[in-house]
Amino acid sequence: MNYNDLDGLDDIDNNDTQRLSFDFKGFLFKVFGLWKLIVLCVLAALAVAHYINIRKQNIYRLDSLITVNNDQNPFFTANTSISFNWGGVSGKVGSILTEIKTRSHNELVIDSLEYYKEYLKQGKYHLLDIYKTTPFEVETDKSRPQMLEEPMKVKIIDNYSYELSYEFESDKALGQIYSSKQKVSVNVDVGSFSKTYKFGEVVNLPFFNGIVRLKPNANISNEAVYFVRYLNFDSVVNAYKNGIRIDPTSRDASSVLRLSLVGLNKSKIVDFLNATSDILRKTELERKNLYATNTIKFIDSSLFAVNDILKDVTDEMNNFRKTNKVFNVEEEMSLKSEELKGYDQEKLKEESKLNYLNSLESYIRTKTDYSQIAAPTSVGIDEVNILSGVTKIIGLSIERRNLEYSTKEGSILFNELDRRIDTEKSVLLEAVDVTKRTIGVQLNTISNKIANLESKLIGLPKDQQEYLKIQRKLNLSREAYDIYQAKRGEAAIVKAANVSDITVIDNAKDIGNGLIGPKKSLNYMMALLVGFLSPVFLIFAVYLLDNTIHSADEVTKMSKIPILGLIGKYRYQNNLVAHEKPKSAVAESFRAVRSSLQFIFKNSASSTRASTLMITSSVSGEGKTFASINIATVYALSGKKTILLGLDLRKPKIFGDFKITNDEGVVNYLIGDRNLEEITTHTHIENLDLITSGPVPPNPSELLMSDKLKELISKLKNEYDMIILDTPPLGLVTDALELVQYADASIFMVRLDYTKKGMLQLVNAKYNRGELKNISYLLNFYRHKNNHNYSYGYGYGYGYGYGVYGDAYHEKEDNSIWQRIKSIFKRK
Repeated sequence: MNYNDLDGLDDIDNNDTQRLSFDFKGFLFKVFGLWKLIVLCVLAALAVAHYINIRKQNIYRLDSLITVNNDQNPFFTANTSISFNWGGVSGKVGSILTEIKTRSHNELVIDSLEYYKEYLKQGKYHLLDIYKTTPFEVETDKSRPQMLEEPMKVKIIDNYSYELSYEFESDKALGQIYSSKQKVSVNVDVGSFSKTYKFGEVVNLPFFNGIVRLKPNANISNEAVYFVRYLNFDSVVNAYKNGIRIDPTSRDASSVLRLSLVGLNKSKIVDFLNATSDILRKTELERKNLYATNTIKFIDSSLFAVNDILKDVTDEMNNFRKTNKVFNVEEEMSLKSEELKGYDQEKLKEESKLNYLNSLESYIRTKTDYSQIAAPTSVGIDEVNILSGVTKIIGLSIERRNLEYSTKEGSILFNELDRRIDTEKSVLLEAVDVTKRTIGVQLNTISNKIANLESKLIGLPKDQQEYLKIQRKLNLSREAYDIYQAKRGEAAIVKAANVSDITVIDNAKDIGNGLIGPKKSLNYMMALLVGFLSPVFLIFAVYLLDNTIHSADEVTKMSKIPILGLIGKYRYQNNLVAHEKPKSAVAESFRAVRSSLQFIFKNSASSTRASTLMITSSVSGEGKTFASINIATVYALSGKKTILLGLDLRKPKIFGDFKITNDEGVVNYLIGDRNLEEITTHTHIENLDLITSGPVPPNPSELLMSDKLKELISKLKNEYDMIILDTPPLGLVTDALELVQYADASIFMVRLDYTKKGMLQLVNAKYNRGELKNISYLLNFYRHKNNHNYSYGYGYGYGYGYGVYGDAYHEKEDNSIWQRIKSIFKRK
């Protein structure tokens, strides 16, 4: 194809462009034609869905409801609280939402339920989890390793004994010590292990350590087989941590939370949800009591110190009385002593406050965990800034500790919390410093008053002064001890009165529902959908990418050039079908083509008696030579003197079917080597002569453009009634265009399921420019299909097609399986 041919493609008008649009009707016919494939895909998809439905275990989802309250518990005064509420309800909800997904919380739940241990029984397709339904239970020795991931067979022999067995393929196995969660390698013997044990007997093996106990009133069947499997603790925790869900039930009730879990065993789900709620409640109560617990610890340490002082002073008083006479102090001096006692008590309180503030300041400056601070009210500090600062800094410390379970260190969330903690520390330290200065002033004042009163007692005898001094210390120690004892009792009452802010509204329970999968109906519907759409999409893709011509309808939509006829698909040993099988449908089709050509030749203004027909195609293999031979044959059989002229100088073919050679032909004539009589062959078909193309020349286009060819055609027109020109393919070379001038009519071969649509565009372009005249399409390899509309009415068309006539008229083709096999071997 030259560049002019490519330029000609631009000449296709808008109507031709519209004809190349998507053929939805043709696509539907294609889908209907492949209905067997679609049915097969649907059946295969349904089979897969059925396989999944019968093999997949039931999946359940159960839930429970908890609520988060904000209970206040007063400590010492109405303005303080030892129960320490960290952030109100909203803060607690956020903390619980985080904690429920933490590893530490789920480790407590898994450890308490021992979910790293599975009880299994062989089902139809896989091992089934039979949690709580086994007639025995395994008491695991957590200090020794247990083999992981491999099920051990437990076969019950009778009410007293069982058989433990396992098949080892390697001498090493992975085990885990559940007390420390450490993984170890255990040595085992390759091969089968089997041993009988008594129920309740301690079993110590490299791969299993524990006791198998028969449940009371267990319903057992002899020879029943069960399996016990230990799992990696961390993997189990991670699975449940990712599986549990906690969400507010609604926006209006954000403090009511729903816990839900999906699993294969409903009893396991129920126990996990209830254990989660219980451990969550206990953990929250411990955290809530943390403030009171720290205060009690602080008071206990102070009581211990005061108690030692009290014992020493009591001993001192007893020793003094033994060595001195007991006497009465004057009333005036006694009043002074009582007044001095009051000042001593005030001084003691202020010194306790100062000691607490010094300890608090040192703790804040040196520690990073601020959750262990005791309540300031335990020593009588009621400074609002200090109480508020301690509350805030403890709250932020707990919030940071909770965040560590779910967030990596270095996160921006930690940076924000640390900034807030540093801010609160600065404010609290400033408040402590101010309060310490205030207490210092008060202590100086009290000390001055004490010194003033002590000066008035100097006039007493020394033994009386000593007695009063010891009495003051004794009274002061007793008073301090009584105060601390009272405050400890108050703190203990607050701690005992505390209840968890988490309340279970609705425990998880198996009431027979909760099944969420497999959704068998949905699986079948999806199978129908996928089974139908998959082949349809595949057909659509193939249809969309397919650029070959499959039917006469496509030709009529793409081109204005008329269809001359249809040639059916016919298997035969050579191309001489019209001569050797004159009653075949294919032979009849060629006779119909001959009849249609008469209308074209009548309208052709030819000055000679001969009519010239050129037959070409887009590429090799479309039936051009086959049509040339058989059209020439039907004309010869009709009594017309016909000659078949082989002008495909590049790839000659027509000589083989006539059992002749291609040594001499048109090429020899064109170069002046032979005359017309020497290159003409009289075939065994009456009235049919043949001129082959001859040896392949180096310059075929130049030879076809020479005057010798014009001279040859002129001579042939004077001697013959019909001249058939077998030309090179129009889509590959330009030789055929040089031969159009000699033809009264032209046939362009279109082989269905083979010829490309783009070639019709090429023919359309040349036809619109006038390079091709009196051209018609001849469709080859036509097969009648009921789901395609192949009937048409053309100006030069006809009503014949493969299978139109009955078997009485046409020869019946042998399409048996044996004949097809023979034809395959013949072709080989």
